[in-house]
Amino acid sequence: MRNRSLVGLSTALTGAALAVAAILPAPAGAADFGGKTIEFVVPFPTAGGSDVWARFFAPFLTEALPGKPTVVVKNVPGGGSITGTNQFVQRAKPDGLSILGTSGSTQLPYLLDDPRVRYELKDLIPVLVSPTGGVVYVNPELGAKDARDIPKLRGKKMKYGSQGPTSLDLVPVLAFEIMGLDVDPVFGLARGPARVAYERGESLIDYQTSSAYLRNVVPLIKIGKAVPLFSWGVLNDKGEFTRDPTFPDLPHFAEAYEMAYGKKPSGTAYEAYKAFVVAGFAAQKPIFLPKGTPQDVVDTYVQSLAKVVKTPSFKEKAGDELGEYEQAVGPAAREAMRVALTIDPQAKAWVKDWLTRRFNVKFEAK
Repeated sequence: MRNRSLVGLSTALTGAALAVAAILPAPAGAADFGGKTIEFVVPFPTAGGSDVWARFFAPFLTEALPGKPTVVVKNVPGGGSITGTNQFVQRAKPDGLSILGTSGSTQLPYLLDDPRVRYELKDLIPVLVSPTGGVVYVNPELGAKDARDIPKLRGKKMKYGSQGPTSLDLVPVLAFEIMGLDVDPVFGLARGPARVAYERGESLIDYQTSSAYLRNVVPLIKIGKAVPLFSWGVLNDKGEFTRDPTFPDLPHFAEAYEMAYGKKPSGTAYEAYKAFVVAGFAAQKPIFLPKGTPQDVVDTYVQSLAKVVKTPSFKEKAGDELGEYEQAVGPAAREAMRVALTIDPQAKAWVKDWLTRRFNVKFEAK
């Protein structure tokens, strides 16, 4: 099994800066949002990574969009983001006053043919894509101090708060299995509530995407209540996993596996893991406009977001809030989403079979 999307997505994201630089100043006929309120729909609860990300972007959008409209983040949680995304697709008007911010937890159920999904992501219009990473951490009482101690965790039963088996949490749950850890997912918890459950001692292992990890988990590490083990890593221009630039001192998953067991991970499960890391993280948080949005409105958003990601204040704050990742705007965002939504058929088939065997997930025939 070979995931041909690895190099393609890496190339798309590497080219994001060039694409942004090539975008011209907003045309005279740009849409004007003066006196308007824009609803930024986030299909997740507050305090999670997607909520942190959206609330970071909202004031920058207010300043950059013509007319300086009010941008209000509206959380519509449920179904691991499926509820709010379904609702957006059904109700949002293509007038530029409703935008959608999703995550890998929205993309993976779509890719896995989850019967609850009523949205067609390829019909939506991506204007920005934020790559992100994530870090796995454990309770220090388990005795692990870094990735080399992962073998000490084997045989210890650990609860893990998870959104659901077909959500983005597929990636960590599969990673835990490859690592040989005895992790018992408790489904129905979005990432914010899952972190709260960890803080209460109800779970012993957790992961958060970069934005939530930087804001909410780093303080736990500083006071000795969490031990980071590894990140998911990022792709280089050859499609190879390397250390996440936001967490350069942490090994990525494959590196951590080798540190723990003295050999590189391999096999069908690992190939499937790689495919879904790309789909879930390398193009993790897109901003979408509804299908049918007029081109002048799309162009205005692209021009405004290109302006946002180049402003000194954004660059100064983004590293601490979102991580050290290149933002893809306009054409680069579309290409990133195209590749992220093109999953290796063998990886997809293997994961669906594994989910059925492991968690009794039923899939509709396609």
